[in-house]
Amino acid sequence: MTHPVVPSRRTVWIGRVLSAIPVAMMLFSASMKFSASPEALQFAATHLGWPETYLPRLALLEISCVVIYAIPQTAVLGAILISGYLGGAVATHFRVGDVPVVQCLLIALAWGGLYLRDPRLRDLLPRVNPLRHL
Repeated sequence: MTHPVVPSRRTVWIGRVLSAIPVAMMLFSASMKFSASPEALQFAATHLGWPETYLPRLALLEISCVVIYAIPQTAVLGAILISGYLGGAVATHFRVGDVPVVQCLLIALAWGGLYLRDPRLRDLLPRVNPLRHL
């Protein structure tokens, strides 16, 4: 019987810091959508093709994903929801000819941070050394 590996305090804190980056970026994005600043409206409507009436709904969806991700008991569901939300952002940016590096990086940081701070995810997705059979 194997015992779950408990991550060190350092690993958990690194995971929290990595997790905080997509949380902060998504909260900033939601605040820009709620602010209805001329720059945000111009970018969303003209560049991305989103009607400005959608921005508050997108902001609420974004905040909901972040809140679910921030609660330890629901963090895995939150990571799935963040991946879905940002996956839509990736598709939107590809559609208009942008390279969605930031959105892809935020997805990776959300999952990487969760992997480091949540031992349940480590048990589900153990690290595999591809060279061990050589």
